[in-house]
Amino acid sequence: MTPFLQLSRLLAVLLLVLTSTARAEQRPNVLFIALDDLNDWIGCMGGHPQTVTPNLDRLAAEGMLFTNAHCAAPACNPSRISIFSGRSPHKSGIYENAQKLRDVLPDATLLPKHFSNHGYRSTGSGKMLHYIIDAQSWDDYFPEPSTEMPIPETKYPDKRPLSLPRGGPWQYIETDWGPLDVSDEEFGGDYTVSEWVGKQLGKTHDKPFFLACGIYRPHEPWFVPKKYFEKFPLDSTQLPPGYKEDDLDDLSEQGRNLARNRYFAHIREHGQWKQGVQSYLASIHFADAMLGRVLDALEKGPNKDNTIVVLWSDHGWHLGEKEHWQKFTMWRACTRVPFMMKVPAGISNALPDGTKAGSHSDAPVSLLGLFPTLTELCGLPDGEKIDGKSVVPILKNPAASIMPAALTFLQDGKSVGVSGKDWRYIRYAGGSEELYDISSDPYEWNNLAGKPEHASDLERMRKLAPTEFADRPEVKVKDLPALPWTACTDAADLPPSKPDGNLMRIVFVNRRGEPVRLDWVSGKGEPVGKGTIAAGKNLEVRGRPGSVWAIRDDSEKCLGYFKVEDRAAKAVIR
Repeated sequence: MTPFLQLSRLLAVLLLVLTSTARAEQRPNVLFIALDDLNDWIGCMGGHPQTVTPNLDRLAAEGMLFTNAHCAAPACNPSRISIFSGRSPHKSGIYENAQKLRDVLPDATLLPKHFSNHGYRSTGSGKMLHYIIDAQSWDDYFPEPSTEMPIPETKYPDKRPLSLPRGGPWQYIETDWGPLDVSDEEFGGDYTVSEWVGKQLGKTHDKPFFLACGIYRPHEPWFVPKKYFEKFPLDSTQLPPGYKEDDLDDLSEQGRNLARNRYFAHIREHGQWKQGVQSYLASIHFADAMLGRVLDALEKGPNKDNTIVVLWSDHGWHLGEKEHWQKFTMWRACTRVPFMMKVPAGISNALPDGTKAGSHSDAPVSLLGLFPTLTELCGLPDGEKIDGKSVVPILKNPAASIMPAALTFLQDGKSVGVSGKDWRYIRYAGGSEELYDISSDPYEWNNLAGKPEHASDLERMRKLAPTEFADRPEVKVKDLPALPWTACTDAADLPPSKPDGNLMRIVFVNRRGEPVRLDWVSGKGEPVGKGTIAAGKNLEVRGRPGSVWAIRDDSEKCLGYFKVEDRAAKAVIR
């Protein structure tokens, strides 16, 4: 061999080594997409026959769809915190929306910060956490991170409610819907998020990025531009296929009480069931269009071939199934969520061939697995105290399984749902149970927990449920929402209480430099003494939505009053 040929071969080997080393150091980008309150009403999951979701279906067709993915909690805050921290609610103690991330997990390193700590630039826009940004976890955010409000300004009707009258103080004021005569750009909100995220995807970057995109729809209120309603004429809108009139007959009292939360009955009373379904479908269609803008920006930009795409929803939503409206339940309509991933070939040492287009898995998985999945795919160190399991083995082999069941935890901090491949089990804090054979009963119409022939199935699923649960820290007074204060000078001006709903925590905070007296106002508008609150002190009571509480000074003069709304709150006396 001539010296020239030897040198040529040596240079070729050296070039190959350098190229391989460069590729190893070049980590993939991550596009992390969330849609809020989205159940299985997307085309590729078949949840509703009329849904229009070409972009969700397109992403599923390009990557892997997990058809048996479940949230860790059926509410925004605990579900999202579990995803971003990697901690299960029954380990962290975060079970409900009112709890605050940094009160319970002050030192937790969230997913974007973990990426930033290992060479990534972490940015995002829209709702990723529960109405906070947690600015310390991001390198940049839109809107401005210091505002701690992740949702850009959104157009709503000037007069509310538009479609559904409020049934009482118990009702969430955002349960309302209808078409708006505006363009996407005029609507703002998710359009603005998609615009900002799209611009980031259109740029070249000097370091790998973790880019989060939080699409708020189909979260309530279901107002979107009217063109998204056109696909769903009201007279042909189909009601939820999972609805069954006598569905609660085989449930315990605990199950029935959880199901009947007043919304569904109120919506039917006002003839708005079809309108609600129509508006949810329209909101999904709008959210899908905003997703399409983001996917198009990725496709047309310089980052297409080096970006992992992950899409998930924080929990599902009932539209009458189990006589329930909203979330906050343990049934499959609420725990099962869209989850899909696309990994291009050649960008991850953990998955060199990438995801196979159009693949799907029906193995049970939890959204808790997002944190360890992404660190594994991107070659980063594991996070601390991670409770979830990476789904990379399933990305490699769609027939694989990584866990016997995914767990979901209710806001009471003691109830648990267990989702296996073919079976689901629910155990409530009071001890009552439900068991469903999903392979033959996907809508959970037949509770088999009391059937002797299924005793072995019940026992097998019981063993998958945890027996220990972290305590649920009480929400700090400073973090409770504040009730509006109405000044008055005469007790005759006090409105009567019209209590309607469950008892809840109300904390009166006396910031005056003198003691004050607290009165509950009766249904006849008469004040009833409930005690004295010293200067600078608090007094905690239990009150129902619609109850009125008045404040007097030592001279019996009426200073003002508070009216309890639909959630636990503080009442600040100034």
